[in-house]
Amino acid sequence: MRLDKLLSNIGYGSRKEVKGLLKTGVVKVDGKSVKDAKLHVDPNHQEITVHGEEVVYKEFIYLMMNKPQGVISATEDPQHETVVDLLALEDAVYEPFPVGRLDKDTEGLLLLTNDGQLAHQLLSPKKHVPKTYFAEINMEVTEEDIEAFKKGVMLDDGYVTKPADLKVVQNGETAEIELTIVEGKFHQVKRMFESRGKKVTYLQRISMGPLPLDEELALGEYRELTEAEIEKLKMGHEW
Repeated sequence: MRLDKLLSNIGYGSRKEVKGLLKTGVVKVDGKSVKDAKLHVDPNHQEITVHGEEVVYKEFIYLMMNKPQGVISATEDPQHETVVDLLALEDAVYEPFPVGRLDKDTEGLLLLTNDGQLAHQLLSPKKHVPKTYFAEINMEVTEEDIEAFKKGVMLDDGYVTKPADLKVVQNGETAEIELTIVEGKFHQVKRMFESRGKKVTYLQRISMGPLPLDEELALGEYRELTEAEIEKLKMGHEW
């Protein structure tokens, strides 16, 4: 990879700004000052430093975010704050994108990455990746609801959902539930309960595939996935 492209990709400025940086002699490759922007380097086998600090380059970035309400699951939006707006510059420069979407008023686990292959694997309808949600419902959830979800319910557009696993956490005049689905239709969880004459008043995604939401992440916070978590996601059908 060209040296100027590498430095630009990880946040040292535009190609023009990087060329200006190189001219000052503060960039070194294997201990030697380099000013040639076109020089091809291998960041995996060569030591590259700027102002004496080692440059750490990675092709892909994998982030877990605890998405807050009021934020759009998109890379850009002219009117609303997006999940990408919550990222620090050193992470945003890798241009990660949300894997799937959470509604504006839904909280919880959201993955962001620039690994298109993994994103496709997690979103492909053929893969049936399970996603589990915690929700508060405006009335009691019955055994009939559980059985209906197990068979699949018809949404307002006539689509019949795939079987879903509905568990009641707390019941009464209102209810708290966990729901696991294997597809991601628009507003699906809300529409599934609407098909039963009920309303979701709070919604949070708590897991996706083998990955549970890190409970130590406050709303709006995020962290990089561990190597073990990345490997689990890539294992796909072996979950």
